[in-house]
Amino acid sequence: MVEKLSAESGLAGKKENTSFIPNDTLLDGASNRIAIITGPNMAGKSTYMRQVALITIMAQIGSFVPAQSAEISVCDRIFTRVGASDDLTAGQSTFMVEMSEVATILKNATPRSLVLLDEIGRGTSTFDGMSIARAVVEYILNEKGLGCKTMFATHYHELTDLENQFPGIVNYNIAVRRRGDDIIFLRKIVRGGTDDSYGIEVAHLAGVPQKVIRRAKVILKQLEDSAAAAREVAKEQGGQLEQNEQLQVSMTQQQEEKALRMLRQSDLDSMTPRDALDFLYELKKMMI
Repeated sequence: MVEKLSAESGLAGKKENTSFIPNDTLLDGASNRIAIITGPNMAGKSTYMRQVALITIMAQIGSFVPAQSAEISVCDRIFTRVGASDDLTAGQSTFMVEMSEVATILKNATPRSLVLLDEIGRGTSTFDGMSIARAVVEYILNEKGLGCKTMFATHYHELTDLENQFPGIVNYNIAVRRRGDDIIFLRKIVRGGTDDSYGIEVAHLAGVPQKVIRRAKVILKQLEDSAAAAREVAKEQGGQLEQNEQLQVSMTQQQEEKALRMLRQSDLDSMTPRDALDFLYELKKMMI
């Protein structure tokens, strides 16, 4: 079960005079089952995944495949969750439509399916969306009888940690080059994850007023500083808590040792019943 495309399969540039950018693809049923793809908007993540789907369909019907070399397994179905749309007639929001389509994919995909998922979980809160996205990845990877070849594009950069936690998950990103406040999309799929979505830079390219861009940068800096400060506070509180726990353990050990010394030094045979009872009370008070 291999999906391997080499050399001449790639993304077309944004402008007509831009050279065609070739990209390789490797998906299989073992160590390359799920590709987590990160990178900025407009860089070509969705186009790259659509390209793989179209080439797979062409191979299934025996058509010419635009690649220098290709090894493509039999594929029973191709499932896609790409783009955003709502269904007003059915009263379904964009997020509801997305979740319905994800549910259909998870219920019907087989080990021979190709699954393409684009930014799952983006229509709800960050934590909810990220949790759903991770759960979907883990389900596809680990569910008995599933484990299908999957391409998963996301802006939840935390998901790139899954590569180190589960065999079968690999990280890719679309390379970009920063030039001042602008970025250049290289359209090249490279190994590894990224921790920057370049959202403000993309907004600038889209023509958002410069005043809004400047304000967004100020707010981003404030949020990053607040997050860093919160991490430092949590770290300090954790260290203080550990010190307090160690101190508490040390004090408890001292009390226990003192109680043992009192027991060893006491002459129980010479104690009256009243003295023995007072002695027990004193020991109990020390151990509380």
